[in-house]
Amino acid sequence: MNRSYIIAAAIIVIVLIAAGGWYVVSHQTPQVPIATTTFSCDADKTIGASFFKDSVSLTLSDGRSLTLPQTISGSGARYANKDESFVFWNKGNTAFVSEGTPAVQTFSNCIAPDAAGNLMQAYTSTALGFSLQYPRGYTVNDAYTYDQFGPKKLIQGVSFTIPASMATGTNLSSDTRLSVEQLPNAKNCTGDIYLKANVKAHGITDNSVNYSVASSSEAAAGNRYEEIVYALSGTKPCMAVRYFIHYGAIENYPAGAVTEFDKTKLLGLFDTIRQSLVLNH
Repeated sequence: MNRSYIIAAAIIVIVLIAAGGWYVVSHQTPQVPIATTTFSCDADKTIGASFFKDSVSLTLSDGRSLTLPQTISGSGARYANKDESFVFWNKGNTAFVSEGTPAVQTFSNCIAPDAAGNLMQAYTSTALGFSLQYPRGYTVNDAYTYDQFGPKKLIQGVSFTIPASMATGTNLSSDTRLSVEQLPNAKNCTGDIYLKANVKAHGITDNSVNYSVASSSEAAAGNRYEEIVYALSGTKPCMAVRYFIHYGAIENYPAGAVTEFDKTKLLGLFDTIRQSLVLNH
C-alpha cells in the first residue's frame, strides 16, 4: 500500500469522524428547564430564571444573560460563576443576586409570582407562632389589636392591609385588611367568639384544614363593614384569620365617579393568604 493511499484514507477517516461529531452535536435534544419564572426585585429590576438539574440560566433586566452552575449551599439553592464574583441565591419564591468582593446585593428582595400571578412575600411572627405569605405592597402591622370589644378586651394579632392602589378609583376603603389573631384563654376555638355581633359559627374544611367560620356585617352613614373570621378548630391558643372589608355604598357616589370593587377577587386574595398560614408551635 503506497503512502499517498494511506494519507488519503486517513483524511477520509478524519473527515468522517468530524462529520459524525458535528451530526451528534447538532442533533442533540435541547435541555429542557425544570422550571422557568421571573423574579420582581427592588428598584423595578427583574430576573428571568430557567432552572435546570445542576444549573440556572439568567436574563437580567440590565441586559446581561448568563448561565451558572449550582454550588454547595446550606440553605436554599446557590449558583455562582467560577471566581464567585456573581452569585444567585434562590429559596422558595424568593431570590437575590450578589456581586463583587466584598459582595454587594445588586438585585434585592426578588419575588416570583404564585400560580395566580400574585407576588407573594414571607412573614413570620415569633410572638404568635405563625408564618404566611402575603402579596407585595400590603402593609404589615405586628402591633395590631382588634378593639371592637373595648379597651379591656383587646385581641392581639398581626394585620396585613391592602395597598392604597387597590382602593383607588373604587368604593373600597384602603383600611381593608386581613389579620391573624390569637385568644390565649379561649375554651373553645370558634369563629363567633371573635365577633361582637351575636352570630353562629359553622364548620368547614379547606385544604385539609378544619375551620370554625363566622361572619357579620354592619352599615353606618353610607359605609359598609363586613367581617369573616376563620378560627382554626382545636388550636390552643386559639388562632383565627379575620377578613375586614370596608367599602362605601356604591349608590351614594355620583354616577361614574368610582367603579365597584371586585369582591370575588378580593376574597380570593385573602383566601390565598389564609391558605398559606402555617402554625409554628
